[in-house]
Amino acid sequence: MFIPSEFAETRLDEIKAIVTQFPLATIVAVTDQGLVANHLPVLVDKPLDAVDTDQWTDQWTGRFIGHLSRRNSLHQAVGDGAAVLMIFQAENSYISPNWYPSKSVHHCHVPTWNYQAVHCYGRIRFVDDDKALRGIVGRMTKFFETVHQQDRAWKMADAPADFLADKLAGIVGFTIDIDRCLAKSKMSQNRDKGDFDNVAAEADAAGLGFMAQSMRDSDKSD
Repeated sequence: MFIPSEFAETRLDEIKAIVTQFPLATIVAVTDQGLVANHLPVLVDKPLDAVDTDQWTDQWTGRFIGHLSRRNSLHQAVGDGAAVLMIFQAENSYISPNWYPSKSVHHCHVPTWNYQAVHCYGRIRFVDDDKALRGIVGRMTKFFETVHQQDRAWKMADAPADFLADKLAGIVGFTIDIDRCLAKSKMSQNRDKGDFDNVAAEADAAGLGFMAQSMRDSDKSD
């Protein structure tokens, strides 16, 4: 990923927030048929952490868990320990020159696009043991149901046992151990403060609260 220095995301908490709040990852792998990409929700199993937290490094540790359809050939096309790339993308938006107050002064602006992305590199291993698979599905279900349904959270026990067993037979679990992460926040850091602040306000007005808050937090950390 091309990351100009002004857009390098080095806030560890921000990187963790992106992979947690935007968990639908694009998982890219190399197979005999070439590159393949799958869009799969994942859950943090072992918290992400930089190897050296005193200064920015792309060397990380951490683990994600997830599952995929047994009909998805990925678990047959790559073996255990194969290298994969997981791409997480947070909120993004087209940025109009009209969002820059300084446009009325010199008109020297063009459209652009703001976004945040995290690339996590690691090794995938597949899980087909019934107990371990149930553990993965159970943890993911509990986490996402709690986030989205709160006290109305659906539980695996709510489904008939034979129905659930049939559904579990149709999936394969996986773990991905992370060893490297790169992150980018392209969010108007190269603009003057007036333009920067107004882009954040426009993002808020457009319902892009995560982006707006991330911009403001970045501004405070400078």
